Amino acid sequence: MLKTLRRALLALVAIAVVLAAWVWYRVGRLDVQQVSDDLYVLTGVGGNVGVLVTDAGVVVVDTMALVRQGDAILARIRTLTAAPVVAILNTHYHLDHTHGNPAFAPGTRVVATANTLRHLRTRDQEFWHDPPARDLLPNETFEGAHELRLGGKTVRSFARGRGHTDGDLVVLFVEDRVLHAGDLIFNGHYPGIDLEAGGSAREWPATMERVLALDFDKVIPGHGPVTNREGFRAFQRFMRSLWEQTTAVADRGGSLDDALREVDLEPFGLRRLWYAPQLGPSLVIRRAWEEAAGTVDPAVGGG
Repeated sequence: MLKTLRRALLALVAIAVVLAAWVWYRVGRLDVQQVSDDLYVLTGVGGNVGVLVTDAGVVVVDTMALVRQGDAILARIRTLTAAPVVAILNTHYHLDHTHGNPAFAPGTRVVATANTLRHLRTRDQEFWHDPPARDLLPNETFEGAHELRLGGKTVRSFARGRGHTDGDLVVLFVEDRVLHAGDLIFNGHYPGIDLEAGGSAREWPATMERVLALDFDKVIPGHGPVTNREGFRAFQRFMRSLWEQTTAVADRGGSLDDALREVDLEPFGLRRLWYAPQLGPSLVIRRAWEEAAGTVDPAVGGG
């Protein structure tokens, strides 16, 4: 009996070791897709990373969830160019888009909205309290629009309203006609709605409509594969349907259980992110119902 238990325990330990090794490998692995002549997207475990390569330097949009991933982003960039990273843009404050920042050189230009910097300093203050993270906080903030020019390229950032958070920005690579939309779009996947950080299911579709006024063809989403304007509109239709169905239940005095039974998101064919399985239909309905009903539970994260 003891030998059997010992063997079972050793087998479990071996499985745990193998699983941990696989996770460590997977977290550090990045795939590269060329979106235009000078623009690339790096994908892996976390938010999609945009990389614009110019002779005058590299612009990086988002840095994933770990310093290890920031190191991997830098290593991938070195395979594309010897030019230095001159600017990082963080689309919002969530760790899967910002916690790779400390891998970059202190003093690097880091751009974000004023609300994103506020959330980093309050909602994520423990991570950013000490160097090297403290030295890679956004050091250039804006509220409406921002522009970078380098190497013959124009990079414009816009804050168009509340959606995933109240600090979301989108990045327009003007000459390439590509938009990095951050988590305003989870292409093919269920999103998070961070009500505690000012996110809004109600306002999300209108914010996306204002983004659609910009001139772009391709879209790098915060999560999921690169898409286009129609893919952007498809996600907008999902968000509009989520809000309209859920608020109809709340407006008649229906409960959260009623909303969970009645709101039908199946026609949109969205899936859970494998590394964030909590983001599913029940959570987005719950978040929309909480907003519609005027009750926000601080214990429930938006993601």
